[in-house]
Amino acid sequence: MSSASDTNNETPQETGNRQRQSLQQSVTEAMGRYFSDLDGQATHDLYAIVMAEVEPPLLRAVMDYNRQNQSRAAETLGLNRGTLRKKLKQYDLL
Repeated sequence: MSSASDTNNETPQETGNRQRQSLQQSVTEAMGRYFSDLDGQATHDLYAIVMAEVEPPLLRAVMDYNRQNQSRAAETLGLNRGTLRKKLKQYDLL
């Protein structure tokens, strides 16, 4: 069975770039919908709102990927292990 990158004749780097672009596009589209839904109303603390939506699934996915090993998860994320623990506690993921 061939992978999508084989089918498209992409190198692994090209596949990675496409995936990265896909995440950027998803965020761009989600933010466009968010602002459209506001219909001109003011919003506040948007950064905190977005981070509260994005961080928990990111942390869960990285912890699962690293089999709940906080040191490896912190390294994967490029965070200090203490910072990771603080974020896990913040979102009740510990």
